[in-house]
Amino acid sequence: MVDNLTEAPPTHAVRGSGKGFFQGLFFQQSLFLAATLVVWELAGAYAFDPFWSSRPSLIGERIWILAKKGDLTWHMSATLTEAGLGLAMGSIIGVALGLLMARYARAAAITEPLFMGLYSLPRVALAPLFILWFGIGLPAKVMMSFSMVVFVFVLNVLEGVRSLDRDPIDLMRTMGASDRYIIRRVLLPAVLTWIMASFRISVGLALIGALVGELIGSSRGLGWYIERSAGQLDTTGVFTGIVILIAIAMVANNIVALVSNRLTRWRA
Repeated sequence: MVDNLTEAPPTHAVRGSGKGFFQGLFFQQSLFLAATLVVWELAGAYAFDPFWSSRPSLIGERIWILAKKGDLTWHMSATLTEAGLGLAMGSIIGVALGLLMARYARAAAITEPLFMGLYSLPRVALAPLFILWFGIGLPAKVMMSFSMVVFVFVLNVLEGVRSLDRDPIDLMRTMGASDRYIIRRVLLPAVLTWIMASFRISVGLALIGALVGELIGSSRGLGWYIERSAGQLDTTGVFTGIVILIAIAMVANNIVALVSNRLTRWRA
């Protein structure tokens, strides 16, 4: 057992330590981000040609122009819709498949090598097939995001169930509890931590899936904007798309972390 003195304090303890605003985690994170942007700005202005890396000031100006024209909302809404639908489908189907594989151990032993093979397959290789099957519209991007995240949920839920203590489950079965009751009252609460961890991993993967789909074939979205900017040798445009994607991923991960802390507070 790890000594309690060596364990890292929980996130809420760090944020609520009462050391004052200037010693708080949020201030330190903001200071680090500001310092990074300042170094980037100075390097782009004095150290090398901004053609190769643009500058934060130019990127900010481009974001402002896109926002005024309405293009920012136009591209962001497409990417967020594709990634969000893929993540939602992947989580629902992945959790269900993981529970089914945990319930039927023999079937899981037979199918798990195939799942691992599909999980290890670079999903970029599937993008041309999705374009052929679903066209260049929304379904192809959603399926690309879905394929990126579904196996994360399946394997994490399966591993979470396997790590459970079987005695309470066996006891409930001897008392006549149905499988549906056991799943709702025992399995799902027990693997909730694994599910939320899957969400944190899958947010970025869902965005990658949407982005790859847009790069292969699309007429809107942040991936399409990045590809068009690269074709025009517009470095600022490329970095603008990347910065927006980073901001979306950071916000989404913080939302998932907040939801996870609320849902798993009872485990503390």
